[in-house]
Amino acid sequence: MNNKIKRIELTPIHVPFKEAVRKAMGESQGGLGMAIKAEEAWLGGDFVIIRMLTNEGYEGIGEVFVWLPESGVSPIQIIDSIQNGLSNYLLGENPFNIEKINHRMDINIAQSEVAKGLLDMACYDLMGKISGFPACYFIGGKNVDEIPLAALIPLGSPMLMRGIARSYLKKGFRTFRLKLGNSIKQDVEICKKIRESFGNNIRLRVDYNQAYTPVNAVKAIRAIEPFDIDYAEQPVNKDDYLGMRYVQKRVNTPLMAHEGYFSLKDFITLVELGAVEVLGINSERPGGVTKALRAIDYAEAKGLGVVLHNQPLGIASAMHIHFHSARYTQINHATELFGMEMMENDLIKKPIDYSGGKAKVPEGPGWGVQLDEKALDKYSTDSTIVIEH
Repeated sequence: MNNKIKRIELTPIHVPFKEAVRKAMGESQGGLGMAIKAEEAWLGGDFVIIRMLTNEGYEGIGEVFVWLPESGVSPIQIIDSIQNGLSNYLLGENPFNIEKINHRMDINIAQSEVAKGLLDMACYDLMGKISGFPACYFIGGKNVDEIPLAALIPLGSPMLMRGIARSYLKKGFRTFRLKLGNSIKQDVEICKKIRESFGNNIRLRVDYNQAYTPVNAVKAIRAIEPFDIDYAEQPVNKDDYLGMRYVQKRVNTPLMAHEGYFSLKDFITLVELGAVEVLGINSERPGGVTKALRAIDYAEAKGLGVVLHNQPLGIASAMHIHFHSARYTQINHATELFGMEMMENDLIKKPIDYSGGKAKVPEGPGWGVQLDEKALDKYSTDSTIVIEH
């Protein structure tokens, strides 16, 4: 175990959405497929890809997805925070010392959870590559071979959304996240159309993307509760923790924060306020595998629901699948990994098996996937930054 991290490579990339995705989003109000009020067109995903190498030649990889209306940071800002700060607490360190690495990053660099999570993810891949074990064995083991998936249905007319849901139902999906928020009347029409069309053998979750004031959010959620909604995501402004509390105290449907939650402290604050009843985890929130493990244990102790969700490329998709397999007994909602449906390339050599509305755990050490170097070159938006010990 003499492996020390000696080199970090960071590449910013942009992967366009598939043409069908752009078309579906373009037909929605605002052109984003959701009720969020961002003004810029959303045409694809911005990411940072990391390659982390040791002195004995092992390589760990990771990725992080960012979108300015949500993350507040760009790929270049993430790279800068690593190059001019966070890398100091990894270079020369053994990747197995993951608690020490996270502690040093936290005490020396405030916030920057997205960048910290990227580094943390690559360390777990390195642990697997060095030991020869799948990464899930370092976070709880391989408890299932495949996990259930949820499908994202973008905001549009009730008929359009029903049609998209039907296509995913045929593929084997049995859980759907419905984008809502144009109006309470349309919200009801959408949920009614989906539930009446496909019956009670499917599960529904909804995402408002901050569409409503607290008072109207209560009205909106109460209006769709007859349709058996698993949880409602971010009904009010991302910064309005008291508004989330106001809503959660007045509805029966569990709430989940997304745009308003990045750190473990954010989540704990929301829980202690009584503002949420579901924990949402992805590779950026609350900042890597290590902090996600702390969050999920805290959520379980509080009796809360847990869901993994994101629109990642292949590397982070593999991370989510490993995580769900490792913590299968603590996760009570289907995982949503929709990058494979939205992005025109996932930047890994061998595709992950998503057949039948499920995802199989990738085999092999670490995350079990290999970076496609040709695709990395194709989608890079700037030169790779190299940081060495």
